[in-house]
Amino acid sequence: MPFEEYSGSASAEILRRRLRNVYWIGGGSCAGKSTIARRLAERWDLVLYSTDDVMAEHSRRSTAGDCPLLHQFLATSLDERWVLRSPDVMLATFHWFQGEGFPLIVEDLLRIPAERRVLVEGFRVLPQLVRPILFDSRHAVWLLPSPEFRRATMERRGGASAGFLAQASDPKRALENLLARDEMFTERLAGEVARLGLSAISMGMGFPEEAAVEMVVRQFGF
Repeated sequence: MPFEEYSGSASAEILRRRLRNVYWIGGGSCAGKSTIARRLAERWDLVLYSTDDVMAEHSRRSTAGDCPLLHQFLATSLDERWVLRSPDVMLATFHWFQGEGFPLIVEDLLRIPAERRVLVEGFRVLPQLVRPILFDSRHAVWLLPSPEFRRATMERRGGASAGFLAQASDPKRALENLLARDEMFTERLAGEVARLGLSAISMGMGFPEEAAVEMVVRQFGF
C-alpha cells in the first residue's frame, strides 16, 4: 500500500503501530552506520534496509513534482554539485538532506511483513521525519561523528582520489566542500535529535566500534 494512501486512510497512531517492528540508525556521513547495522542484523536476524542502496531506485520512482531538488541535482554537472557551490548552498539544496524521497522509504517498509524486525540505516533517516512514525523512542538512534572522525574515515576510503570526487575538476576542493557540508549537516542533526528528545551517540577519534555496537544494542533493548 502506498505511503500516501496508508497515511491518508489511517491515523498516525495506526501507522506507528504498523511500523513497530522497525528500528532506525541515522547520523552523519562516515559515522559507521552501515558497519554497525550489518553487525546487528547478523547478530539478531534483522532485515537490513540500507537507504543508500535504494537511492537510485527511489530516484527512478520519483518525479520532479515530489522531489524537485533531486531532479535539479540530477541535471547538474559534477563540478556544479561539488566544486562550484559553497558548502552551505550544498547543504540547503541536497535533496536527501531535505527529506525528499522519505515517503518511498516508508512505502518499502510497509511491504515487509510486520512479523520481521527491520533495521533501517542511512543519513536519510532524519529525526524530524522519523519521530512522527516512531512507535517507541528507544527504536531510534543517531550517530554523530566529529569532524576528525569523518575526515579520517574519508581518508581511509581514498579521500579526494576515490569515487565521484576523483572525477571533479578539483577533487581536493570537492572533498573540502563535502566535509564542510557534512559537518553542518551533523550539527543540524544533533540539534534536531535534542529538540525531539531522541538519542544520539557521539563518534570521536579512538571511539571503539565494539563500544558503539553495544550502545546501540542497549538503546534498542535487544
